[in-house]
Amino acid sequence: MTWSRDRILRLVLIGLVVGFFSGLFGVGGGIVLVPLLISFAGFDHRQASATSLAAVLLTAIAGMVAYASHGSVDLIAALLLAAGAIFGSLLGTWLLHRIRQKVLRWIFVIFLVLVAVRMFFLVPDRSAELSYSVLAIVALIGLGFVTGVISGLLGVGGGVFIVPALMLIFGLGDLVAKGTSLLMIIPTAITGTLANFRRGHTDLKASALIGVVSIPASIGGAALAWAVPAALGSILFAILLVYCAIQLAWGAVRDRSSE
Repeated sequence: MTWSRDRILRLVLIGLVVGFFSGLFGVGGGIVLVPLLISFAGFDHRQASATSLAAVLLTAIAGMVAYASHGSVDLIAALLLAAGAIFGSLLGTWLLHRIRQKVLRWIFVIFLVLVAVRMFFLVPDRSAELSYSVLAIVALIGLGFVTGVISGLLGVGGGVFIVPALMLIFGLGDLVAKGTSLLMIIPTAITGTLANFRRGHTDLKASALIGVVSIPASIGGAALAWAVPAALGSILFAILLVYCAIQLAWGAVRDRSSE
């Protein structure tokens, strides 16, 4: 693709939007970035997914540092989640062409809507901390593994699954859940980007531009997350989950129409 002024401007705007959402919600931003790359930058779906994953690496690092500066990152939880997610993503990509993805996609859409409804009424305790029993450690690895499988199968970033799970299952506050999610995303983004790069799917120039531009926006989004009351933060995240469900449902309908 040629690098016109219009194309550069589009990528810059996309980077600002994605960075802000990533910092505010503690997600990698892929659920927002991939549709934008396809609709406004002319990427095909495979290249958009690969480029998104590479760009998300810088976005996640910036957001994570912002949360960590306020003590809102649980390092142990992030490492346990990442360990499970890396192996889960390998299984997910292996299963990609071996199971009925359409059925799984609609099940996940319904699941996201149900979680969104629960999140709408959740007021998280921002002072809550994890207690590391053997069961909690196994559960975190298992949660990471399931997240990795879902990401590999459906192309959905781990943040939209990890953040509400940490809040609803483990009782973490929203800020620590978001910061921990961003840290977990980093190693999985690295492994995924290396695999995509070897296959020639990643537009490194585009991902670098988006990633660099997203850094200040991600830091700003994280700062806003601190200013937003906990109850409102849950409502906003519920809206993000509904958006994610709509994106998946629309993709399923579009794929069926193309067939």
